[in-house]
Amino acid sequence: MMLPTIDIALRGATVALLLVLAASLFRGFGTVIAGRLAATFALGSAAHAVSYSIGATSPVSHAPVLALSTGNVVVFWLFTRALFDETFRLRWWHALVWAAVAAFSFVNCIWIAPASGARLSIIAINLITLGFIALAVTQTVASWSSDLVERRRSVRVFIVSAAALYGGLNAVLQIAMSGSGGAEIANTVNLAVLTAVVAAICYAMMRVDGADLFPAAPEVQAEASEAAVVESGADQKLVDALMRLMDDERIYRHDNVTIGTLASKLGIPEYRLRRLINQRLGYRNFNVFLNEHRIAEAKAALADPSQAEVPVITIAMDAGFQSLGPFNRAFKAITGVTPTEYRRLKATAA
Repeated sequence: MMLPTIDIALRGATVALLLVLAASLFRGFGTVIAGRLAATFALGSAAHAVSYSIGATSPVSHAPVLALSTGNVVVFWLFTRALFDETFRLRWWHALVWAAVAAFSFVNCIWIAPASGARLSIIAINLITLGFIALAVTQTVASWSSDLVERRRSVRVFIVSAAALYGGLNAVLQIAMSGSGGAEIANTVNLAVLTAVVAAICYAMMRVDGADLFPAAPEVQAEASEAAVVESGADQKLVDALMRLMDDERIYRHDNVTIGTLASKLGIPEYRLRRLINQRLGYRNFNVFLNEHRIAEAKAALADPSQAEVPVITIAMDAGFQSLGPFNRAFKAITGVTPTEYRRLKATAA
């Protein structure tokens, strides 16, 4: 009797925390993609807290809530992308991916599980979960080093790691204990871990400025950039030296340019260069900083009549891009048109 009572109390506390967190995120960051996705993820996590049970399939009546819970792993993946890539935009096919996963979960609960047995059903759902968690963790690892906002680097890695760790362990437990009759203790322990993770995330978010965690809206970023460009002594000398590396030596053309590469050239620690580019130049992401210089060079080449016959891919690679796809996306994000359209517009204007 004690374990079911504890389960109900933990579920209630977790759902309450997640609903408050979702409301706070929607109110404070509803205009930012990462903020909206974070709030949606909190709501999906509430559905997860209500619906899941280790070692057994859920009843048919829980199918809609379970579908939302399973689809939430797609939201988690999109959230990590938006959090770590400020140029990320939601696409129509992202909604299709979410709908496909949620629909599979619904069909699985209604028809597949009753027909094929609980174990196969649980394994299928949780393998999907592990796949999207792996994508999210890969995104975290790949883009963490390019983040220039110091407090955001540590806090958001904690949030993503905690959620990914819980989700991964939960999926493994579900697979390992599917069909087991003695999962009550595992359920209670799992709920306690979930409650602790949610409480820790809420506590972490209360201790950091939300503007540090979530990418600011464009107009806010512009204001912050203008305020950040402050001429002061040694820092200004470092800014001048950095600009010489970018404008005169065109170091952005080199392969695999990193914060460490530039810091070594300037003879300063990496953390100081991150702070310099962020606080003095107003950039929040190192790749955006590099790409603006690369795109500036590409724009000049595309507008040059003497280079009218030079292929776009050649111009892109000369500017430091490794392939055409990333160049096209970065170019359009900055200029609003494709490189070919930009060249045509400049030729027409001339």
